[in-house]
Amino acid sequence: MNRRSTSIAVLGAFLAGCTLSPHYERPAAPVAPSWPDRAARSGATNTVPADIDWRDFFDDPRLQTLIGLALENNRDLRIAALRVEQSRAQYRIQRAALLPGLSGAASGTRQKSSGSVSVFDGGSITTTYDVHVNAAYEVDLFGRVRSLKTEALEKYLATEEARRSLQIALVSEVASQYLTLLQYREAKAIGQQTLDTVQSSYDLNKRSFEAGVASELDLQTSRAQVQTARVNIANYAQLLAQSENAFVTLIGSPLPDDLPPGQPFRQQHLLAGLPSGMPSEVLQRRPDILAAEHALKAANADIGAARAALYPRILLTGSAGTASATLADLFTGPSATWSFSPQITIPVFDGGATRANVDASKIGKRIEIANYEKAIQGAFREVADALAVHSILDEKLQAQELLLMAQQKRFDLASARYRQGVDSYLDVLLAQQDLYAARQTLLQFQGARLLNAVALYRSLGGGWKS
Repeated sequence: MNRRSTSIAVLGAFLAGCTLSPHYERPAAPVAPSWPDRAARSGATNTVPADIDWRDFFDDPRLQTLIGLALENNRDLRIAALRVEQSRAQYRIQRAALLPGLSGAASGTRQKSSGSVSVFDGGSITTTYDVHVNAAYEVDLFGRVRSLKTEALEKYLATEEARRSLQIALVSEVASQYLTLLQYREAKAIGQQTLDTVQSSYDLNKRSFEAGVASELDLQTSRAQVQTARVNIANYAQLLAQSENAFVTLIGSPLPDDLPPGQPFRQQHLLAGLPSGMPSEVLQRRPDILAAEHALKAANADIGAARAALYPRILLTGSAGTASATLADLFTGPSATWSFSPQITIPVFDGGATRANVDASKIGKRIEIANYEKAIQGAFREVADALAVHSILDEKLQAQELLLMAQQKRFDLASARYRQGVDSYLDVLLAQQDLYAARQTLLQFQGARLLNAVALYRSLGGGWKS
């Protein structure tokens, strides 16, 4: 091979591998280099939630079954999975443009010409049979086709990450709904225990009133306590029914009758803590941020395709086959035919539309950069808020537990003093109300702690592995 041929081959190989897309650089994360101080005091762990399977994070067998059913039947997640398949097919279509297109055809023509238009008196009848293969190929000198292929690939990857992000949200929502349901059941049980207590007080006051020892005020006060407790139980029964109905929508099907038994509310323990590493490193594991980056890469490739439209396009088309006047001679004798038609298209004048398309692509990239940075900022705040709430809840739980102990002791003393005739029943009533409120508040804090652990798991990208 001479020097000229070598140079042409090298130039062709270079052009075949280049595009006009800008060099991609990941934008710097617009967040602080570390977590807030208060959040950082919540405890560190070397395990990144994105690497924890949801079956390992949620160890309740009933909850695991419910999450599995939701992932299988939820319509929103099913739609997201179908969009992934659709995007994958679009990528395959665009990728096929890199290869020559081949098509085959066979035809037979029988034609009669009248005598008035033929040199032969009386006209003529001609018969032609042909079989040929057509080929078409765009010489992608400036990377237009490759840029479009890259754009389609990044859009496909973005839809896959969007599906994962939706799965994370679904897992978190099912878990939160389940834990809330358990909390309502526990609250109803506290209400039932309170009802039993005030019912006993009412029975005692009724006997005392009938014996002429207690006043009617004490009797009516204790009766009001009983009805209040029943109203509270009814309220939690309503919340329970609504929570159970919410599972039907989340799961996408009626709840089966053979669900495994679950763990009681007070035995629910979920992992929660500050992951090691810098915030930007941890947040890059979130599917929504990965989807935003893929959308940015797609916009970057779109610039390359728009720029390539400013340059000439070369299209090579050709065909080869056989043709004959008789079907028997179609593949014998001198019947071969072929054609070759190279075509070059050069943009001359389009009113500036092509250059405006380049400008629009550049602006589109700037929009995707802003979306990417916004996604990181939103994720950083979600994690920081969850960690801050986690540390504050610890303090609130400790204080509420001490308050509950004090209210329990106060109620016991008030009840004893009332039986001894030292204090009025009003003191017992106030102590009972405050004790009930303290128990319910502690339960709310315990539920908030569990929901906070779920929120932290979700905000750090956990829940998409299955």
